[in-house]
Amino acid sequence: MQRSALASSPRPPRAPLAPDPRVLRPVRQIALAGLALVLVWPAARGYSQWLGWWPLWLLGMPMTAWWALYRFRLPVAAATGGVRPAVRRRRQPQARRRAARARLLARVGLADAALPAR
Repeated sequence: MQRSALASSPRPPRAPLAPDPRVLRPVRQIALAGLALVLVWPAARGYSQWLGWWPLWLLGMPMTAWWALYRFRLPVAAATGGVRPAVRRRRQPQARRRAARARLLARVGLADAALPAR
């Protein structure tokens, strides 16, 4: 009986974990406040000699932190169009080159010289 790769894995499958609400709420508030600043205040769309491009720090970094709290998962609907794709399986074995090469060398008469000694 052959075991699947998942069954023989030493790690149990991970269930999606929800982020800690004590961290999630302030990060979400900072991201939304940065969005409001960039949309409402024209100076927040500018550039600073010390910090660089303001929307990166007011909007981009807080949104990335918010996404990181969800472990960089993509929404299922956005990633696959709302449908989970079927797992594609190979119909033939992966490594076939050695057998094809051995057949070719057998035709030529060099079959014994082609295979490495084990």
